[in-house]
Amino acid sequence: MTTTWTWPDAPAAPPQDEELRRMHAWWRAANYLSVGQIYLMDNPLLREPLRPEHVKPRLLGHWGTTPGLTFLYAHANRAIRQRGLKAMYITGPGHGGPGLVAATYLEGTYSEIYPAVSRDLEGLRRLCTQFSFPGGIPSHVAPETPGSIHEGGELGYSLSHAYGAMLDRPDEIALTVVGDGEAETGPLATSWHSNKFTNPQTDGVVLPILHLNGYKIANPTVLARIPEPELAELMRGYGHTPLFFTGGFDDEDPLEIHRRFAAVLDEALDIIAAIKRQAAEDALAGRESERPAWPMIVLRTPKGWTGPEEIDGQRTEGSWRSHQVPLASARDTPEHLADLDAWLRSYRPEELFDEDGALREEIAGTAPEGRLRMSANPATNGGELLQALRLPDFRDYGIDLPSPGAVQAEPTRVLGTWLRDVIARNPETFRIFGPDETASNRLQAVYEETDKQWAAQLEPHDREEHLGRRGRVMEVLSEHQCQGWLEGYLLTGRHGLFSSYEAFIHIVDSMVNQHAKWLKVTNEIGWRRPIASLNYLLSSHVWRQDHNGFSHQDPGFIDHMVNKKAEIVRVYLPPDTNTLLSTMDHCLRSRQYVNVVVAGKQPGPSWLSMDEAVAHCTRGLGIWEWAGTETPGCDPDVVLACAGDIPTVETLAAAKILREELPELAVRVVNVVDLMRLQEDAEHPHGLSLRDFDGIFGTDVPVVFAYHGYPWLIHRLAYRHDRGGRIHVRGYTEEGTTTTPFDMLMRNDADRFHLVMDVIDRVPQLGSRAAGLRQRMADARIRARAHAYTHGEDLPEISGWTWDEEADAAGGSGGAGGAAATGGDNA
Repeated sequence: MTTTWTWPDAPAAPPQDEELRRMHAWWRAANYLSVGQIYLMDNPLLREPLRPEHVKPRLLGHWGTTPGLTFLYAHANRAIRQRGLKAMYITGPGHGGPGLVAATYLEGTYSEIYPAVSRDLEGLRRLCTQFSFPGGIPSHVAPETPGSIHEGGELGYSLSHAYGAMLDRPDEIALTVVGDGEAETGPLATSWHSNKFTNPQTDGVVLPILHLNGYKIANPTVLARIPEPELAELMRGYGHTPLFFTGGFDDEDPLEIHRRFAAVLDEALDIIAAIKRQAAEDALAGRESERPAWPMIVLRTPKGWTGPEEIDGQRTEGSWRSHQVPLASARDTPEHLADLDAWLRSYRPEELFDEDGALREEIAGTAPEGRLRMSANPATNGGELLQALRLPDFRDYGIDLPSPGAVQAEPTRVLGTWLRDVIARNPETFRIFGPDETASNRLQAVYEETDKQWAAQLEPHDREEHLGRRGRVMEVLSEHQCQGWLEGYLLTGRHGLFSSYEAFIHIVDSMVNQHAKWLKVTNEIGWRRPIASLNYLLSSHVWRQDHNGFSHQDPGFIDHMVNKKAEIVRVYLPPDTNTLLSTMDHCLRSRQYVNVVVAGKQPGPSWLSMDEAVAHCTRGLGIWEWAGTETPGCDPDVVLACAGDIPTVETLAAAKILREELPELAVRVVNVVDLMRLQEDAEHPHGLSLRDFDGIFGTDVPVVFAYHGYPWLIHRLAYRHDRGGRIHVRGYTEEGTTTTPFDMLMRNDADRFHLVMDVIDRVPQLGSRAAGLRQRMADARIRARAHAYTHGEDLPEISGWTWDEEADAAGGSGGAGGAAATGGDNA
């Protein structure tokens, strides 16, 4: 085995006094521009006396964390220039947005991307005015900020994003600032364990920098208030080598502060270089590398460092009062205006910027050049690096189907064979992420090609169970980490899939909110290139969690997602194996979406041939003529619609009963695979026009809709089309427990017998004429429940139901009816 990467390892030397002076000047400039962005809308270099009209009428932003962020950025720039590092900067406390905007402006990248914000006096005025200003830019490290892959508005995900970004990037480093407020969140606390899942031979480096400035919005932070030895042991327990630095709390010469921190950063980078050197030697020798104790830095500085020590007689620097805008009345009171003027002038801007308003060349020279600038790292605009996956033809993996319902299959198990070959063809650009559920969701065929990546201790038997130092599957029992890793991987130009139990994907509701917002904004930013879609495969779903019970039964993630922007969200409910294969091929080819695919893992009937499945998925919905009894050219009496694998089975079972019991009734069966087709075309790109909707669902006939999730979502999506209130929906109504599969359906009135009853109740010409059939359906429900409660399983004619007439005559085929025993999670 040979390495194909070289860790940047140019000789490092301590900074000399002149370099320290230039570095300190750069930091002063970054802090000055940060304060200017929060407060100023004119007079950016104070070349005339500061007046109230120079100050913004609404003061928005966060100062407290900013000087620590710019301090670290200045030192990172020195290390990059000296060592030739390929680095990105991930800002956990993303509310320090003015600091990162200032840094990218001083590097020149900002003006290259936004020419109107030029490197002169007018550009400085625009830079300051636009910040947190109508028509301007947000206050966080938002997508508008060059070099950002992590906005940091919602705290907790900096490390998981960083580790995801560094997967398969062995020659890069993510300098990742963890705020001490952020460190109190559950996701961040867990993400320290990400170092047990990276390989020094094949992955890049994350250097966590825990920034202890002591305070949150209005309270002290936990990690800043525990003894340093205790914090050191905590970090060692997480598997790190902690390095500590404290500065800014006394009158120490600023150059000495810089000198001391440069030594700490150099020590960390020297440790990293030694680890990577050993990893390269191991790779050349064909050896596995042991998990190293990666360094991390604890940086302790005052909150609001270099700002006013006191305001109105109250402590500000080193206090929670500096968290946001310390001088909230700078436009309104002479005292605060004078304080702001003194604060800004303390950075001596006349020494930093030339007559034209440009940063002086000797100071600008402290930053790296070209793509070594962290704000210009190509990986932070991942779409620039994105390459299409080499996908095997999914049609080759499909079910050969002689007739509808004639063959059973486990959809996700078959999908696993296709994903196995996706991995084989894309060994460095595709990964599967999941919270210990890849095998449970029946994707275990992927282990024929790859292992689960694992850097912690290996027991002798682990190798036989697909655990290894290298692998394309990432499993940790934390949905937050899986989501964060995947987002980091996608944002830096790769592809992936998140497989999860349906009920517990809710854990990342807030995280996917943030990612969807990122995608929405980047769609409006021309220089941000499209990235691969965030793909969810949700299995072990609500209708097949009868063995785990109520806690595992929740289909509401779909409801959550359809709240997002229509151009971002796609929801698919493939009814069988072939439609699942077609759907996943489409999702892995797509860009800039969040794709939610819900599919069963249990054995179930296949309904469509591969050609039919492709056509059906392309349309997004369709009439299944073979399942209905309508006469061509005539309107149906009723439409049976369905979305989801189990609702499809129940709908077809109901259609079969109606065919046998009421042969004169004209029944149309419609299956929906793309849920967003139910919306109006003016509301969603996939929506139907009113004419097309009426053509499929009829104009004035009742529609009985069996849906996978909460029924009111269908009403919400189709409300513009459902002008007469003719759509009646059955779905999950939060009636769950540990019971049999069919009893789960009956508890929610979503079973075949109740669907027949709904048809009788809603087709006007049936009425009392079908009262006998309705009574038999009610009796069938009673009998089915009694059998389940007596024998612990569903009736054979339910669990063995099939659409195929010949199979029925032979006694069924065992479970094709969608109510078969579900077995254990890893069955």
